[in-house]
Amino acid sequence: MSNLSTKLLEAQKRAISLRPKVGGFPVLAEVLRQEGVTLNKWYLPSCQSVYRMQGGFLVQQGTPLVTGLHEIPNFQKEKLIEALRTDQEGKSTFLEFLMAAWKAGVVGYDVDFIERKVLYYGINGESYTEEYPAVVVD
Repeated sequence: MSNLSTKLLEAQKRAISLRPKVGGFPVLAEVLRQEGVTLNKWYLPSCQSVYRMQGGFLVQQGTPLVTGLHEIPNFQKEKLIEALRTDQEGKSTFLEFLMAAWKAGVVGYDVDFIERKVLYYGINGESYTEEYPAVVVD
């Protein structure tokens, strides 16, 4: 395992241990930012995650949300916002959030850890951007 891989995995473990149930994403994001992650691109429904870090790039392959042939849902901003709020309130798991985002027509999202913004997008270029607050993590 490379030094970058080890660094990312350790940061993810630390972030999960510190992350509160409600409003936990900014904590996760700050821990990753402190470890040199500048951008994270998620591709749905494959659950492939690409990280741009100081020193290189990594790909992390999760378990796909669906397999086989599927119709891509239409982008529905309102459903996406509902999925976001449910997650932010601690009422869903990460996997449940990803599935709800997929069902809302999200085919990917980009997390900019420097600007503290997440861009969610659909197959036809539709998008929704949400900022998240800065937090202090020791």
